[in-house]
Amino acid sequence: MSIKGKAFIAGVYEHPTRDASDKSLPQLHAEVAKGALEDAGLTFKDVDAYFCAGDAPGLGGISMAEYMGIHIQHTDTTEIGGSSYVAHIGHAAAAIAAGKCNVALITLAGRPKAEAQKVGTGGGGRGPMFDPNAPELGFEAVYGPATANMYGMAAMRHMHEYGTTSEQLAWIKVAASHHAQHNEHAMLKKVVTVEDVLNSPMISNPLHRLDCCVVSDGGGAMIIVSPEIAKSLDRHCVKVLGHGESPKHLNGGKVDLTYTGAVWSGPRAFSEAGVTQADIKYASIYDSFTITVLETLEDLGFCEKGKGGEFVMDGNLISGVGKLPFNTDGGGLCSNHPANRGGMTKVLEAVRQLRGEAHEKVQVPDCDIVLAHGTGGSIGTRMGSATVILGREDA
Repeated sequence: MSIKGKAFIAGVYEHPTRDASDKSLPQLHAEVAKGALEDAGLTFKDVDAYFCAGDAPGLGGISMAEYMGIHIQHTDTTEIGGSSYVAHIGHAAAAIAAGKCNVALITLAGRPKAEAQKVGTGGGGRGPMFDPNAPELGFEAVYGPATANMYGMAAMRHMHEYGTTSEQLAWIKVAASHHAQHNEHAMLKKVVTVEDVLNSPMISNPLHRLDCCVVSDGGGAMIIVSPEIAKSLDRHCVKVLGHGESPKHLNGGKVDLTYTGAVWSGPRAFSEAGVTQADIKYASIYDSFTITVLETLEDLGFCEKGKGGEFVMDGNLISGVGKLPFNTDGGGLCSNHPANRGGMTKVLEAVRQLRGEAHEKVQVPDCDIVLAHGTGGSIGTRMGSATVILGREDA
């Protein structure tokens, strides 16, 4: 069964905070839910399905449904890291198409920055790959892996195989910074140059500090509705056109670090949507590190494998300048990476672009079809990848 045109995104909301020291985790989830519902013109009483991932506290969907006072008939707690919320769109659309629900709420929230300040660790989240009960722990923990190391290893391998350079990776940060300067909530608003990136401290060779994403608190939410509900609302809804998801793991050590799970999730989303890369006017790409973006663009088919470095150079990702505007809110590299899970914010900015609600300096003209992609886990070890293609109501 295809989900194309079977569901619409009716409401979105991104929490403006980047430091939630004064808020609890359940409170953040409830606040973003309220914001998305108000954006859609709906209330908590209208919600009949709830989707969340590992960032939801307590018993996940059960605890949060009680906290928010919603009475649901369908729930999904799929956990594939930062890509979970992109996958939830496809799951919600499928549930709506199957008649399981009509108004689905998806939330993300986290306080990694506030928690780090409280315990004095300096920030950062290690994620599910460091679960003390994970089956791989006994084989990997002895080597002391850290998130930045895993991505640095993938970047080094890509450079070895294809001649990718640090200068090329830096262009991704440059593009994000050009967009972030127009986002009042962005953590890093300063426009940077390739030289700025290369002169920033080395974190894990070949990745510099400015190749890495920010650590922030906050969250976001989406409301997915049936076509009938969408027609009844006094606002522009966004059509779900296609969806794909896939994990990629180490395969017992037989792994190629130069590609991501997007090689499988992307083609499925494009096929269901019935569009090609040439139809995409804007792309939201998970940007935990610059190498994440470069490999994902290749794997989604926007350029040949190994040609990502050339593709991102000379401002090709900058809105109004390049061929493929990306992350026009500044993305995780400059604006926001709530709970160390950036998939939600990728969809939120994609929806703004389709509605014509992005900042006027970065709004893509005639933006009718967009792509949003999330990556969970680590491209250097195991990951969950999810891709959605969205269009205007008339797409």
